[in-house]
Amino acid sequence: MSEDLLTIKGLCAGYDQSQVLWDLDLELRRGEVMALIGRNGVGKTTLLHAIMGTRLVTGGALTFDGAEVTASPSHHRARAGIGFVPQGRHIFPHLTVMENLETGLCAAGPRAAQDGGKVPQHIFDLFPKLYDIRARAGGFLSGGEQQQLAIGRALAGRPSLLLLDEPTEGIQPNVVQQIEAALAHVRDELGMTILVVEQYLDFVWRFADRYAAMQGGRITHRGNVAEQSAQDVAHLVQI
Repeated sequence: MSEDLLTIKGLCAGYDQSQVLWDLDLELRRGEVMALIGRNGVGKTTLLHAIMGTRLVTGGALTFDGAEVTASPSHHRARAGIGFVPQGRHIFPHLTVMENLETGLCAAGPRAAQDGGKVPQHIFDLFPKLYDIRARAGGFLSGGEQQQLAIGRALAGRPSLLLLDEPTEGIQPNVVQQIEAALAHVRDELGMTILVVEQYLDFVWRFADRYAAMQGGRITHRGNVAEQSAQDVAHLVQI
């Protein structure tokens, strides 16, 4: 089994006639957390969507868990073990919290059998508030509650790779702490690999292993968070 869970070689992607990613290379090791950083508009969100299969790839190759997935549709990638928490959360406002979580089970496929086809208990252990409000419609939740729900929904699919886009954006500090603890737990206890786009460097530096910085649709800097502080790389995200 390869040490790398995700390998990206020469990736090009964009929107319609506009190219955003240019010949991008990235490797993500099993069980590690990587912070993907950079200024707004450099292609971080596009990269996550390209990995998930929700953005057109025009060149290069993506290999996930030993299989090439460059041309695979997003639902196949979800079934293979890629979970995604998009920026803005995108929960279903008219469904209850529990129903939202249950939609995540569709991605689990045979892995759902580990929990008897039900929402895994560890999601409620990580975010107890979700159990308390399980009958409430998603549209009536606060921003912090919606973010917890979006992460819980992705975890319901039992992914081996979790993609997160700006998970702390607009979230109150106490919920940020819960999210940090939850991500550290799924890394340490479930062996989950995480790629997280984040502007709040102090947050992600507390649990990430490595970072990759983007500029102009390419990876321009890489390093270990143990060797470079958030302050050392802050210039890479400042406007």
